[in-house]
Amino acid sequence: MGLLTLCTGDRTMTTEPIIDQEAIENLRALSPEDDSFFREIIGVFLEDTPARILELKRSHATGDVATFSRAAHSIKGSSSNLGAARLRTAAERLEHDSKSHDLAVLGANIPEIEAEFSAAKEELERLL
Repeated sequence: MGLLTLCTGDRTMTTEPIIDQEAIENLRALSPEDDSFFREIIGVFLEDTPARILELKRSHATGDVATFSRAAHSIKGSSSNLGAARLRTAAERLEHDSKSHDLAVLGANIPEIEAEFSAAKEELERLL
């Protein structure tokens, strides 16, 4: 699926889907006879991601760049596996920026991660 980007000031907004249906179909195809694997993967994502977001908040508060970057990387990877495209993009940007920007400034982007997770969670729960 292509990606259309819109530039607005210093931010780039994407028209990516909340959930990439092709990724969902690929996950379902791994066990087409039984959706328990699919449900388990979604369950792990829905359980683990809030802990990673909390890790972002705590590491931001303590100025721990390495932990902040790892948490963003973890969110990026797990959201990519499930096709949570917008969350993946936001986490990827946060991970990248954590290597070159002041961590104090990056805290303003945590609410975007929370909002994109909330949207992805809602969509994924509909699939269960």
